[in-house]
Amino acid sequence: MAGKSQPTGARGTVGHPYSALNLRLVLASFGLVVSAGLGVLVVLTGHWVPAVILFVLAAVAVVDLVIIMRRRAQRRREEPPGTSHSLFE
Repeated sequence: MAGKSQPTGARGTVGHPYSALNLRLVLASFGLVVSAGLGVLVVLTGHWVPAVILFVLAAVAVVDLVIIMRRRAQRRREEPPGTSHSLFE
């Protein structure tokens, strides 16, 4: 699926993205690890409903990670070589 890294009509530009992808990557990774880890611990205690909720949150984090990685790859293709980004851009 070819396209631009940001949807048309978004307020950001390639130089100043509207979404801090690196920060989203860190937060989604943290959410995945915490949700999956707590889900396993809750399953071991025998409480299935909270465990299912935590595993659904972990699945949402995985989907978010896939979206973030695709957007970062598109951003890399559009920018000049050697461009780097801090955590907040």
